[in-house]
Order: sequence, then C-alpha cells, then structure tokens
Amino acid sequence: MSTPRKTLLSQADAMTQVRAVYAELEQRPVERQCIRRTQCCQFKLTGETPYLTEGEALVAAAALRALGQTKIAPKSDGNCPILDTQTGLCQIYEDRPFGCRTHFCGAAGGPYKRREVVDLIRRLEDIDTALGGVGPRTLPVAVKESLALGQHKGGVHIKAAPRSRGR
Repeated sequence: MSTPRKTLLSQADAMTQVRAVYAELEQRPVERQCIRRTQCCQFKLTGETPYLTEGEALVAAAALRALGQTKIAPKSDGNCPILDTQTGLCQIYEDRPFGCRTHFCGAAGGPYKRREVVDLIRRLEDIDTALGGVGPRTLPVAVKESLALGQHKGGVHIKAAPRSRGR
C-alpha cells in the first residue's frame, strides 16, 4: 500500500494557480495564432509529447470530467488522447496544458523561447512540488493518473466549469 503524498496546497487552490499561469501566458506579448490545425496534437507524427505537472494534470482531468469523461486511452494513430475522434478538435482547448499553449507548431508561430516563459514554468513546478508531485509526466500518463484518482482526492471535490466540446 502506498503512502499518501504530503501536500502543502489544496487541489482547488492548485488549479486556480495553474489557470492564473495560463492567463498570464495569454497576456504575454509573444505573437501566437493557433488556428487549431491540431498537427501538434499528432504525437506520433511530430515525435513530441507535452509533459504536464501535477497541477496541469488536475486541470485537464477536471475539464474532461466536466464533459462526462472518466478515463482516456492511447490512440492507435498516435494522436493526443484528448482530441475528439469525431471533430478532430481538442476537447479541453480552454484548459489545455502549458506545453500545448507554448508548442512547436510552425503554423502558430513556432515554439516559445524558454527565456520568455521560464518564470511561468517555475511557477508550475512550484505548484507541482506543493502538491507532492513527482515532476512532469507525459500528457497521456499524467491525465490518466489524475482521472483515475476520481473526483475526490484529499477531501477536495475537483470540478471544472462546463465547456462545450471541440472548443
């Protein structure tokens, strides 16, 4: 039996802080224009998979639960497991992880330079530490584990605002 991790931050507070990081990123004066081609979501094609901290995984899992999803599975085509198979769009676009926001997609403007976002990365790492996280994990692993924890962890009910699919 594993020992519960000691946390210094509630999951609800962590999710609020992660969303604040995402909001701050949106205010940065870096030219970006994601047109949702989803080429960057084709992990097998690009050879790139985003890594998520514990807080980011909680936000993504809560967004998926708001859509009625309680688990994700790898896709045989190598695409992100959060892409909607019918529309081809990200099911949690508004709550997509940091790596998906700062990705390498040439059509959207290419990757952010690390120096442009290192302060935000450090804040996400600090949230991870406060949650007792183990460091960044690949998106499929991180989200799958957060979903498996269920909606109740440490006595905190994790909930996301309802969102429409494919946004």
